[in-house]
Amino acid sequence: MDNMIQLDVNRFHRAIVRPVVVVTTLSRDGIPNAAPFSFCTPISFDPPVFSIACQPGHDTWRNIRETGEFVINLPGEDMGGAISVLGRKFPPDVDEIKEAGLTETQSKMVSPPRILEAYGWYECRMVKNFELGDHIFIAGKVLIAEIRAEAIDEVLKLDVARPLCHIEKRFFTVPEKMVRFDD
Repeated sequence: MDNMIQLDVNRFHRAIVRPVVVVTTLSRDGIPNAAPFSFCTPISFDPPVFSIACQPGHDTWRNIRETGEFVINLPGEDMGGAISVLGRKFPPDVDEIKEAGLTETQSKMVSPPRILEAYGWYECRMVKNFELGDHIFIAGKVLIAEIRAEAIDEVLKLDVARPLCHIEKRFFTVPEKMVRFDD
């Protein structure tokens, strides 16, 4: 193995592609917050649980800690420009959804809003959190999961949803091809 490059272990994540989600929350005062995350994954089928890793000083963590609720919005490539706006640091009293030019829509089972431009949503209630490294690991029970009908058949239709994935910093990708491996 002569042709290897050793990565900075603090930037190990730049060698994998991760899905991007936009987490929406509400402050105690009812102010919407939206932020992109790519340290995220489903972690249980039964009960259905989805997780994110959030920095401790982030408004998202404060809001989830105070209310216990959040929405996972699934962004497609068409939300890419908004993702860069949502990734900026805003004061807690600023509605990032409006700043990014996105549209709030009411959720069905939790108070934080959905983002209308997303191709799908998971409404969640926190079930567990703990500090892990320099992040807070947050697990939320999925109360309802919805996706636009045109974006799914047996599985997600990549050509319709165009799910946004993150590599590092300003580098993103959109999966172009599905591969199926049979037993």
